[in-house]
Amino acid sequence: MKSPSVEIEVDDRVIRVSNPDRVYFPESEATKLDLVEYYLSVGDGIVNALRERPCMLHRFPKGLAGDKVHQKRLPAGAPPWVETVRLHFPRWNRTADELCVTELGSVIWAVQMSTVEFHPWNSRRDDPEKPDEWRIDLDPGPLTDFDTVRRAAHVAHEILDELGATGYPKTSGGKGLHVYVRIPPEWGHKDVRRGALAFAREVERRAPDDVTTEWWRKNRDPQHLFVDYNQNARDHTIAAAYSVRGVPDARVSTPVRWDEIDDVDPRDCTIFTVPQRYAEIGDLHADIDDHVFAFTPLLEWADRDEAEGKAPPADPEVVP
Repeated sequence: MKSPSVEIEVDDRVIRVSNPDRVYFPESEATKLDLVEYYLSVGDGIVNALRERPCMLHRFPKGLAGDKVHQKRLPAGAPPWVETVRLHFPRWNRTADELCVTELGSVIWAVQMSTVEFHPWNSRRDDPEKPDEWRIDLDPGPLTDFDTVRRAAHVAHEILDELGATGYPKTSGGKGLHVYVRIPPEWGHKDVRRGALAFAREVERRAPDDVTTEWWRKNRDPQHLFVDYNQNARDHTIAAAYSVRGVPDARVSTPVRWDEIDDVDPRDCTIFTVPQRYAEIGDLHADIDDHVFAFTPLLEWADRDEAEGKAPPADPEVVP
């Protein structure tokens, strides 16, 4: 017998979703079709977050109860309208054709292929080697409470305001927060990572009791938050705004306003709550492309720090 399926209309596409009743999130019994309906509900937002970016997929072919597949290459069987970008990986001297979202249909097709999480690059396919997005990852340690994350976020916001940069915060979908800033695509990944480290060091200077930039995990205080500048390295990706996370409660990486930081609880942002929020307030990152920060000041900070003897960024291939 053929597996049950439903057909989903997305703009001018019709996408067949097989096994719509397969439970993906055992805690809530949310199904594959629930996941599809969630992504449809935040369609403009997820496309805005992924548009024209190489995208790594986190797939769960059997739901969360099965194995997780980290997939760079587009899954086989894609219809001809699903777009890709070819990337070269010098370390292995290989190429991969990664998903490059240009419309909501390609997101829903990826969900049909068991994708739960979407992890885009911080650059676009016109020039993958030149990021246009600087990412501030406030990554809590094993004993960091969320109040510490909140305090670090306010410090980051203060510094961004002083720089004249507009930051767009979101929950990580885990226990942390991310802040995205648009920058001109004029520098390579190494330079953007240098600037990101310089910013992280400034956050650490202002909040030394809460924040660390210590690269080696074994040397970090478990109560400190790590400002993970290395998320700006080439081929390092984090979950997009509006991406569901592969965790039991179906949590979502959710854009928030700065004035919500003190009240937001990431556990409340799920595929069951975010659609209503989105219907009421829309995409909080919708105008991110209109606020581009020059980024040059951070490169000057990096030069200053290195002239004072502070080490340049650690090798991204070395696991801390």
